Amino acid sequence: MSDAPQDDLPERASYRSILESGPQDYVIQGRYLKQHHAGIADLYLGFLKSLESPHLGFPVDRFEHSLQTATRALRDGRDDEYVFVALFHDVGDALAPANHPEAGAALLRPYIGDDMYWLVRNHGVFQGYYYYHFLGRDRDLRERYRGHPMFEKTAEFCEKYDQAAFDKDYESAPLSAFEPLVRRILSQPPRFVFE
Repeated sequence: MSDAPQDDLPERASYRSILESGPQDYVIQGRYLKQHHAGIADLYLGFLKSLESPHLGFPVDRFEHSLQTATRALRDGRDDEYVFVALFHDVGDALAPANHPEAGAALLRPYIGDDMYWLVRNHGVFQGYYYYHFLGRDRDLRERYRGHPMFEKTAEFCEKYDQAAFDKDYESAPLSAFEPLVRRILSQPPRFVFE
């Protein structure tokens, strides 16, 4: 995101350490953060678009996989938050391929509920049910979560949407079909989560 929109706000906080800060400093910073947050949807959409390449040998690139996952959820009548999560579930690949579920979940957490956060954060091990055995890993690693309130919903997400979304002949909705939903969700004030 560019610093250009902030040029019309000449004020800056005056502290040299957080210990020296006062309420007026956070009023100033709050004005900048409001402008900064206005560009979050573009930033997240950029992360998503960056999954177009490389294809890494998959039948479709990760961007198309994301569109397919979201399109399937949309056509199945899932709610907006679910479709948003389906679209962005692999966005962590753009930043941290080695632990993309956790990275993606961290990016989405301020904008989604706890259940959907859990689904994104753990979908990788649930997706492993479909291929871990080809890599010499235990495909039943997801069983360690058996009994968790989101176990069945996460398993269903992977079965119906995630693992099925590698079809080069599938007609996905374009990103533009999801953009209003993305902008609506990301325009909400973020939940601040400190854990």
